[in-house]
Amino acid sequence: MKTNKNPYEILGLKEGASKDEIRRAYRNLAKKYHPDQYENNPLKELAEEKMREANEAYEVLTKNKDAYNYNSNDYSNDFNIYESIRIDISNRNFAAAEQKLNNCSVRNAEWNFLMGIINIEKGWYDSAYRYFTTACNLDPTNMEYRQAFARFNNLNNSYRQSYYNKKNNDRDLCNICTTLYCLDCCCECMGGDFISCC
Repeated sequence: MKTNKNPYEILGLKEGASKDEIRRAYRNLAKKYHPDQYENNPLKELAEEKMREANEAYEVLTKNKDAYNYNSNDYSNDFNIYESIRIDISNRNFAAAEQKLNNCSVRNAEWNFLMGIINIEKGWYDSAYRYFTTACNLDPTNMEYRQAFARFNNLNNSYRQSYYNKKNNDRDLCNICTTLYCLDCCCECMGGDFISCC
């Protein structure tokens, strides 16, 4: 259901706002009204409606290139596609997001960051690590990239710790089996039988 409200007003902006202002305003609203934050909440329907309005307003403003006095160059096209990809990711449509990324002409920091997110969702952590590293190296002052990379590293370290702890538990199990085997051998040498099946 399309809204008749002014898209600038929906995003809380003055008419003629820059593409960066529109992008920031949309991201703020997406964080505020994302459905995951309203699960089992009586305001869930209102939040979904606000998110729908924000998506429509953003789409109207980013598709209307005259609103920004865009030049028809690769940067403006990539700016639009990256925002579209972010919407796909927030809607968990990772296949569409990846296809759009593969069709991008420029492989800049944003491209690597978004590809890193998709690779995390696919469970390809080594690739995600490389993409996040590249994004942070290309744009080291971008706090969004750095914070996402830090969260990823924390997750990765937790996974590795649980994996290595599991390996240590496996080693403990081997020690127990070896001890039981040795005990059985000793008992048999002394005329007894600790484990009757062996």
